[in-house]
Amino acid sequence: MKNVFFPEDEISTDDLYFVCYMIERTARQLKQPNKYVANMMGHDELAKKLSLADVLHSENPLAVASDWIEEYGLQPGNFDVTQVDAELCPEIPTATQMGKVYKRLILNTMQSNEDYADAIIRVYNNPICEVIDNYNTSAYYEPSPYIARSYYAGGFM
Repeated sequence: MKNVFFPEDEISTDDLYFVCYMIERTARQLKQPNKYVANMMGHDELAKKLSLADVLHSENPLAVASDWIEEYGLQPGNFDVTQVDAELCPEIPTATQMGKVYKRLILNTMQSNEDYADAIIRVYNNPICEVIDNYNTSAYYEPSPYIARSYYAGGFM
């Protein structure tokens, strides 16, 4: 994917990771599903954030999340991924860990006709994310190829 501000530059997988991480961080802060944040931003704004990721990663992530909340008029919800059964999930994965899970899922399922912004919206709107984001299940820490196969199969087996 080309940078929208500097077309001679390519968006890197690290830029994709950063945006996935920030979607996770922002969604957790608002108690919203990741798809809410991705959908409210939309393709063009995601493409801009991917293009700015190499600069934004040096900013305070809390400030970046606050900026996104204000910029896109994001509202609080009641979807709290951190509300888990401590016996099933003794340690909640961090936003950075989940950013990596989603980056890998996006890269493993990229279609030839889409860019990273398209893929973010496609993946986050897939019902498999409800399972991945339920930390009472083991889905989020399964190997990346298994998660990708499950994505294509329509669920975890």
